Amino acid sequence: MDRFTLFSGTANVNLATAIGRELRVGLGACTVNRFPDGEVSVDIGEAVRGYEVFIVQPTCPPVNDHLMELLAMADACRRASAERIIAVVPYFGYARSDKRHGRREPIMASMVALVAQTVGIDHLVTIDLHAAQIEGFFQNAVDILSAVPIICNAIRDRLPPGTVVVSPDEGRVKMAAQYAQRLKTSVIVIHKHRETGSEVHSLRVVGDVQERPCLIVDDMISTGSTIASSVDALLRAGARGEIFIAATHGLLLPGSREKLDHPAIRNVFVTDTVPVEGETPPRLSVITVAPLLAEVIRNIHL
Repeated sequence: MDRFTLFSGTANVNLATAIGRELRVGLGACTVNRFPDGEVSVDIGEAVRGYEVFIVQPTCPPVNDHLMELLAMADACRRASAERIIAVVPYFGYARSDKRHGRREPIMASMVALVAQTVGIDHLVTIDLHAAQIEGFFQNAVDILSAVPIICNAIRDRLPPGTVVVSPDEGRVKMAAQYAQRLKTSVIVIHKHRETGSEVHSLRVVGDVQERPCLIVDDMISTGSTIASSVDALLRAGARGEIFIAATHGLLLPGSREKLDHPAIRNVFVTDTVPVEGETPPRLSVITVAPLLAEVIRNIHL
């Protein structure tokens, strides 16, 4: 691939390396350090003048550190005269702040988009944005990919007959419909009420789950509260004690694994858009998105 460089930040080096294997290229030379006070320092170790530069860096926790790292890498490449800078951000942090809920709140997704474009990012590639309208905050090209086909292919043979797809709230109905279409089943919706940013109280199940196994789908698992309350709601509605979870981004923040340790949950499927820290639990399966991202990078470059 002529005049092409693939860099990785520190957020998910394993995914970047896997993408490089798919493309049959090595990662570009780049050193990321931090001063004792936490300031990030980036050194691009090879010429990028006139090159198309791809930077793989999800803004997963710690979100601010990884976001600043991405911005610093993009700025360094711009100042080194890169022809075009494409940020491959499999997980886009701050996506939940896409609008104001009160008068004196920031719209963080909009702010991140403005800053990203200011430092020279020409094109954003991401997967399953929490709110698709965030694309409108960018003046440059945005590719929003879906992990649904990859996840469906990986889990289709692992689901029992009669499994229904469950949307844990109204916001995931479209995603649930995509799962249902590919898995040839129906969609159930849970109406929920969020008490706080980490506490969710599910209200009622819309649809028949009586004695049926369920697949709860979502774009991310962070605290696990949405999943836990959804499982309880389904069991109260008469669902069979065979519940599967599929989510694109497995953030799995502290406390989430305990909430997922429910006897009715048989498997939890996530992708490697963000790294799964620590030992992988037996019921957790990680599905790679490296082939998907490699194909998109290849199409953008060519």
